Amino acid sequence: MKIALVAPPLLPVPPVRYGGVERIVGVLADGLLARGHDVTLFAPGDSRFAGRLIATVPEGVWNGGFQPDPANHFRRTVDLALTNAADFDVIHSHLDHNGFELAERSPVPVLSTLHGRTDKDPLAGAIRAHSSVPLVAISNSQRSFVPEGNWVATIHHGLDFSSVQLGPGGGGYLAFVGRLSPDKGVDATVELARRAGLTLRVAAKVLDPGERSVYDTVVAPAVAEGVVEFLGELGEADRDKLMGEALATVMLSRWPEPFGLVAIESMATGTPLIASRSGALPEIVGEGIDGFVVDDAVAGAAVVPQLANLDRARIRARTLDRFAAARMLDDYEQVYRQMVAHSDP
Repeated sequence: MKIALVAPPLLPVPPVRYGGVERIVGVLADGLLARGHDVTLFAPGDSRFAGRLIATVPEGVWNGGFQPDPANHFRRTVDLALTNAADFDVIHSHLDHNGFELAERSPVPVLSTLHGRTDKDPLAGAIRAHSSVPLVAISNSQRSFVPEGNWVATIHHGLDFSSVQLGPGGGGYLAFVGRLSPDKGVDATVELARRAGLTLRVAAKVLDPGERSVYDTVVAPAVAEGVVEFLGELGEADRDKLMGEALATVMLSRWPEPFGLVAIESMATGTPLIASRSGALPEIVGEGIDGFVVDDAVAGAAVVPQLANLDRARIRARTLDRFAAARMLDDYEQVYRQMVAHSDP
């Protein structure tokens, strides 16, 4: 098939460090190309792709830090994809609601994978307002908030774990990886570590004002207290090592996380999760197998002694089976073929 993948203009594909959407688009682009498809990637010009790259912006808009209004860059991305749309059998948008116009105006089928939260606007309202746009959810939780959307599939993310090793888990600390946004429950994670009497190692980016506020009010005082070691944003190898040596990775999100790549990255090293009962995390974390799903920091600290009973090799094996890149590619190829078949006269 001739497939176009349309990425946000914010970060290169794949991202240098943090960037969940861009990581998934990168896995899809490389994987589909390796399977013999003719793949074109619409993405920032500093993206790395062996196939055809159409630069939507010279480089990722957020490379130098958070920019509050990238609307014009999304507009240009949509315009470029529309201009070239007739060259493809199917277009796969990763622009969330910013790509709905592309889906409605394109002469060829457009599939939109949603990566954002659907429990509130702007995405929830946009789904309802554009009810004919074919959508893929990245979890059952994500699609449950707007069941009337035109959902054609739920496809959990998959990653290439070929370079990820089973970690020893002997570091004697807890890990937090991701963004220091308020909805990630960083304060609850710090409280869990404090109650458990363990060090919390935090690998996170601090770019936008909300992240800076969480660092100043939650993380910095905990560093001074000796509860937290702040590592900043880590590259992939260092991040895998951090998680692989941890007793557990903690994800006490306060929002309905649409997926949570950190969860499967941790479990691929054999390290279990202590996860909140929100969003997709209960779909990802097998209770008492891959970790524990809890309601708050108190409950999270209470399960720490049980971590030693979990089989790290089993956690890893289950993750490599359930969340492999090959499985995700199989799922998307099936949807692409269905859409192309239905569009043929």
